[in-house]
Amino acid sequence: MNTDELISQAIDRAGLSDFGPGGWQEPLEVLVSSMTDEAGLNEVGMAVTSEGIVDNLVTRLEIQRCFAENPEIDDEVIVRPVFGLGLPRTGSTALSYLLAQDDSHRSLRTWEAGKPVPPPEAATQHTDPRIAEAEAGISFIAAMFPDFVGMLPSSATGPQECLLLMALDFRSAMFEATAKVPSYSEYLAACDMTSTYQYHRRVLQLLQWHCPPNTWWLKTPSHMQHISELNAVYPDAMFVMTHREVSRVMPSVCALMASLSGPTAETPDPAYFGHLMSQTLEQNLKRLIAFRDDGREDRFYDIHFADLQKNPLVEVEGLYKFLGEPLRPEARALMGQWWEANSLVPTADRSHKAADFGLDLGELDKRFAFYTARFSSSTMSR
Repeated sequence: MNTDELISQAIDRAGLSDFGPGGWQEPLEVLVSSMTDEAGLNEVGMAVTSEGIVDNLVTRLEIQRCFAENPEIDDEVIVRPVFGLGLPRTGSTALSYLLAQDDSHRSLRTWEAGKPVPPPEAATQHTDPRIAEAEAGISFIAAMFPDFVGMLPSSATGPQECLLLMALDFRSAMFEATAKVPSYSEYLAACDMTSTYQYHRRVLQLLQWHCPPNTWWLKTPSHMQHISELNAVYPDAMFVMTHREVSRVMPSVCALMASLSGPTAETPDPAYFGHLMSQTLEQNLKRLIAFRDDGREDRFYDIHFADLQKNPLVEVEGLYKFLGEPLRPEARALMGQWWEANSLVPTADRSHKAADFGLDLGELDKRFAFYTARFSSSTMSR
């Protein structure tokens, strides 16, 4: 891969040359260098990664054209978004699907996150041809990454993580979840994400322009890593944080990353992801707790995995009450129907052992004692 060549390919493909606000060049250079020199990508991995980067660059070009032709999009206001965050594999995806059943709020749907241009229209949002394209993409991913199937709910019309929008600015945990890129991970942990969240907001403005409402349910566990920059861009944001025992989370999240990286690497290295995740999640949680402790506790609502599994609608009702919003009976009914249809869907038997990823559960318990003491199901209060 060569950064200049990828940029040239995108310009040729889109027939455009204005990529919009600056700041994306540096993370792109770091990403391409790390993918080329450290990831150990096989031929398929190199092709998939290159194509993904070009696609993101093309999308930036198309978004910028939309704003240039329709400057009134800049007047769109994002009102008090609710961000889901916390450790991965804590029920946050299931919660996002429950919340997406309420159409009085806006979720970031898979089909529009992948191809936000042209911006969705309210009249055709349920019949847009990109829905079928996204379903085909989900089928392709299932075929290419068979171990990934069943690990997360997946639907073209279902909610998607903010990672895809952040990847348009090339600062996204999505990249480190799919390849061994230590230099990029180091860069991501230390960089200033303000411009990435500004671009994130820019895409939300585009998506809600002709397709309200303008109150958003959003989620990505890695928002913890740069919560201060997110807060600077969304100062009125509220947060719902999901929790689970670290000993259950860590092997599962490492297995997820290994399933995505294995088919594209010459030599898969599952222990690498164990080291990366234990280090990254510890740092992220400490940043998040410091942020909360700095006078912002009233903006957070906590849900434990076990409570969500036992009484999902009770937890959702509690969240709505916390936000001061009504939960309409029709939305509650749809949430119940979704849970009934999906909570007992059988999945393949998966025995993810910590040792497979170079982890020791005893050491993890000690390392994350600060988190467990603060957020265990027995110590959390409303």
